[in-house]
Amino acid sequence: MIRVLLVDDQPLIRSGFRALLDLEDDIEVVAEAADGAEALALARQYLPDIVLIDIQMPVVDGIEATRRIAADPALARVHVVILTNYGMDGYVLDALRAGAAGFLVKDIVPDDFVHAVRVAARGDALLAPSITRKLINRYVTQPLPTAAGTGLDELTAREREAVALVAQGLSNDQIAGRMVISPLTAKTHINRAMTKLHARDRAQLVVLAYESGLVTPRGF
Repeated sequence: MIRVLLVDDQPLIRSGFRALLDLEDDIEVVAEAADGAEALALARQYLPDIVLIDIQMPVVDGIEATRRIAADPALARVHVVILTNYGMDGYVLDALRAGAAGFLVKDIVPDDFVHAVRVAARGDALLAPSITRKLINRYVTQPLPTAAGTGLDELTAREREAVALVAQGLSNDQIAGRMVISPLTAKTHINRAMTKLHARDRAQLVVLAYESGLVTPRGF
C-alpha cells in the first residue's frame, strides 16, 4: 500500500486529488495538511511514502517544508513531490535542491496523476515534461557555477554514463537499453552513484549532473 500525505492550502484541490487516489486499491491517503508546518508534523506522525505538496502556502511554504522533511533522518524514506502550476519554473531548481523527488503540474490528467504517484513511490525521479523543459531552459539562459566537490571522480565510467542518462529523464529500462545491460544492472549503477554522491534520490542526481557539467542542455 502506498501511503500519501496531501498538502495544499485549498481544500477543494485536496479533495479532488483525494477523490482520485481513493479509487485505487494500492494507494491510501493517510492525512491532509493546509500548510508546510502541519505537513512536517503529519509526516513525522504517519511516515507516508509520498508527500504531495503545493509550493505557495501560508506559515511554511512548500520548498521550506520539503527542505525540513529531507533533512530529517526519521523521514529518509519519504518522497516529496511538488504540486505546481505552469509558469513557476523559478521554483524548480530551489525545490530540487531542497530535496524534492519531482514535480507534477496541477492540470495533469487523472490517469497520469495516479501513475506518477506510483512512480514516485518506487523512488524514481518524477519531472513533468513541461517542468523538464523549463529546468533545461534555466540552465541554458542562467548557467550556474560548476559545483565543487561533487564526487563525480569517484564514479566508474559506467556509473557516470548511467547518471547522465538519468539526467535525460530515462527510466531504468530505457537506460538498460542504451547501455546494453539488464535493468537490474542499470539500477545497480544508479544506486551506487547515488551512494557515492550522497544523493537522496534520482532527482538530486539530475541537479548534480547539470551543476558538475556531466550533462549539458545541448546533450538533449
